Amino acid sequence: MKILIRKFCTVLLVLSVSNVSAQTYKLDFKAIDKYVKSLGSLDSMNVGTISAILSKKYNNKIDKAYAFYYWIANNITYDVKAARANNTSKNSPIEVLFYRKAVGIGFASLFQDMCSNANIRCLTVDGYIKNNVDEIGEKVNDINHSWAVVQLGESPDTWYYVDPAMGSGYTDADMKTFTPAYTDAYFFTDKETFNLQHFPDNTAWKLGSGPKSKKGFFNLPVFKHAAIEMGVKKISPDEGYLKVKANKSVDFTITLNNNNDVVISKVEIGTGVRKKYKTKAVEFTYTKGLLSFSYTFEEEDSYPISILVNGKQFALYQVDIN
Repeated sequence: MKILIRKFCTVLLVLSVSNVSAQTYKLDFKAIDKYVKSLGSLDSMNVGTISAILSKKYNNKIDKAYAFYYWIANNITYDVKAARANNTSKNSPIEVLFYRKAVGIGFASLFQDMCSNANIRCLTVDGYIKNNVDEIGEKVNDINHSWAVVQLGESPDTWYYVDPAMGSGYTDADMKTFTPAYTDAYFFTDKETFNLQHFPDNTAWKLGSGPKSKKGFFNLPVFKHAAIEMGVKKISPDEGYLKVKANKSVDFTITLNNNNDVVISKVEIGTGVRKKYKTKAVEFTYTKGLLSFSYTFEEEDSYPISILVNGKQFALYQVDIN
């Protein structure tokens, strides 16, 4: 799991779970993956029954919540047609279980209901994400995503982010296709990392540090799944819309969570769109969580670029070259 062990120390004390090492918890989560996967789709069952089946083997709230997250992310499909239209109908927990598809609010609401059945305090948070470079710098008023927050103790520090919709896979830039690709990176995600990709409509639910305003959030580059999986902390340039001079090198630096043991073998810059899209490998350095590289834009033009790390999209910019 990509959960910081230091963060868990406090949580485990709150839950009175003793003698649990970091390695034990990693093995426990792998065991949960295996067990929940063996249960299958649990068709024709209601929320309460599914919650009970998923959680009956576990004594602490973290394991129960993770079992819910894993099952939802692997058994509910992201509804790109509804997401593209920002249509949140048919997204109640009952409807999500019936249709087996949902947008963010459906994923989060189902997770919240399962947690409630297990006496875990959980709330659904509405807010914003960016899917492509067209949204950089935009004034967006309509909520377009939802996720969950889980409380495990009395202090504000014991609230944690969970986004089962994002954990289920990813969409293309046009929101026309969904690719199932489970990741545990959106369960108890590092708060600073999560806040680079999500911004709540009610800022009271912005846990930890991050963009101070919705405007500041939409001015950031677009962060993709790989950025969350690798634990992005900071990126420079931090403006998603870049004005650069032709034939002048642009320096990029990315700070990652150094506790994630990330190994980087390749960094590329992707330029253009669709048939004109091409990638070029760049030289880089990576030391103690700091990734650095440079790129020179040779011709006057305007187009989106993507930073790819280990072959996966990490962040997107819109570049104006003159």
